[in-house]
Amino acid sequence: MTYHVVVATDLTDYALETLRSRSDTTVALVTPRLRAVQDALADATALIARDDILIDKELLDHGPKLKVVGRVGAGLSGIDIPAASERGIIVTHTPGVSAIAAAEHTIALMLGLSRRLVSLHESLRDGYWLLDRRRQAASQLSSKTLGIIGLGRVGRAVAHRCLAFGMIVLAYDPYISEDQIDDPRLYLVGLPELLSRSDFVTLHVPPTAETRGMVDAEFIAHIKPGAKLINTAFGGLIDESAAAAALKNGHLSGVALDVYAEEPPYSSPLIGLESVLHTPHVAENTIEATQDLSIQIVHQVMDALRGSDYRNVVNMPFLPGAEYETIRPYLVLAERMGTLLHALARHAVRRVAVEYRGNELTGLIKPLAVALLKGLLAPILGDGVSYVNAPLLAAERGIHLTQTKGLKTGDYSTLVSAQVTLDDGEDIIVSGTLLDRQEAHIVQVNEYRMNFVPSGHLLIMGSFDQPGVIGRVGTLMAENQVNIASWYTGRATPGGHTLTVLSLDQPLDDSVMDQLLALDFVRHAHQVALF
Repeated sequence: MTYHVVVATDLTDYALETLRSRSDTTVALVTPRLRAVQDALADATALIARDDILIDKELLDHGPKLKVVGRVGAGLSGIDIPAASERGIIVTHTPGVSAIAAAEHTIALMLGLSRRLVSLHESLRDGYWLLDRRRQAASQLSSKTLGIIGLGRVGRAVAHRCLAFGMIVLAYDPYISEDQIDDPRLYLVGLPELLSRSDFVTLHVPPTAETRGMVDAEFIAHIKPGAKLINTAFGGLIDESAAAAALKNGHLSGVALDVYAEEPPYSSPLIGLESVLHTPHVAENTIEATQDLSIQIVHQVMDALRGSDYRNVVNMPFLPGAEYETIRPYLVLAERMGTLLHALARHAVRRVAVEYRGNELTGLIKPLAVALLKGLLAPILGDGVSYVNAPLLAAERGIHLTQTKGLKTGDYSTLVSAQVTLDDGEDIIVSGTLLDRQEAHIVQVNEYRMNFVPSGHLLIMGSFDQPGVIGRVGTLMAENQVNIASWYTGRATPGGHTLTVLSLDQPLDDSVMDQLLALDFVRHAHQVALF
């Protein structure tokens, strides 16, 4: 398969060469203008862009073959993630890559405010030398109190560096507990205490419904009089009119901004005020961060296209921080279980119940269930099914997904089991496990105890338990030049029914299948390909 990647932003030459060097990849560079991007998406399988492109449903509709959208940077504003998910488009971004750059810029703004660098620079540039030493006196960071709101990657990087300045560092983050603090000099406190004690307040939170506009007039009123406010995180966190009013009445002594509610900030009331230090959204714009961001997004997009890794994907059912390579074998197992269930189902599936056993599967029930649905639906809907949209597609088809306990399964310490209920009320159970935590094995189908690898061309055959089955099936295969790689049979009771799974070197054509089904001991037979 050939992948066509549209790059609508600046990437380093090395990152672009990495893309172009792949024999299965073509690259199109376009300017980050809406019409240019729309026109380029007709044959695109991936789009790489920054936040200067609005990636909404309308834009996505111009890319009928899109599989992956890669956002350069941590922010996800301007991406319609539900629309992408409905289309089965993976959305990936690069959080934390530029944490050091953003942290250093935050500290640069702190120093700029505390040392009055801009006014001193402008004074000397205009030919004045220390007009008033007392009025132009600066303050130092040592012994001052810093309040960090949001203790993610950037917040932690700021904290560690400011501790080296000799500052007292307070932090507020409702999603961080005391045992996650890795330095005893960093104090986790409530928001009211942080605001009332801090000489500097710096924001490092994502743009959510809770944080947008959080720094309003009431918030600012609780900040320590004379404190300074810094925002290098996301525009829209601060009510800029309220901040301007607090500067003018002296409640705030300084504001430093790298991001704004509207960019460019033509109408911001903060631009031009004497006590404001502003930069044009460049906190992450370092040579090192640009190189790291460029090469990481290229690798992430290509790995997601190939299905080899899903780092930093925001609309897939993986736990934050989960290593994809660790859980991938379980996803493969669950997906192939779903494909087997589809092959065995003689009527439409109406309900899927998933059960797991084993401590290492704790917390993985959602990704396992999604992988199972993907395997179940892919034979019907083709390549349009992905880990992103499988639950939506299942819901549209009236398939109800639940977690369950108490399925009649074998004694395995680690086991994934799924039961589907069909339109006619029949239930089918398939259970699987991993050998050495890597190789998928199916160990049960309904009442039959099995042990086969769900891979390659498989023939699933139900038969009566009687002598001669192996010989007659083997003869049929030999007569038609079909090689049997492996043979697994499970039986419910001696002389009753059996279920056999044959691994073949190639699928059977229709004529051979007809001959197989005509054998008097064959109850049913299905083929399935698992790759």
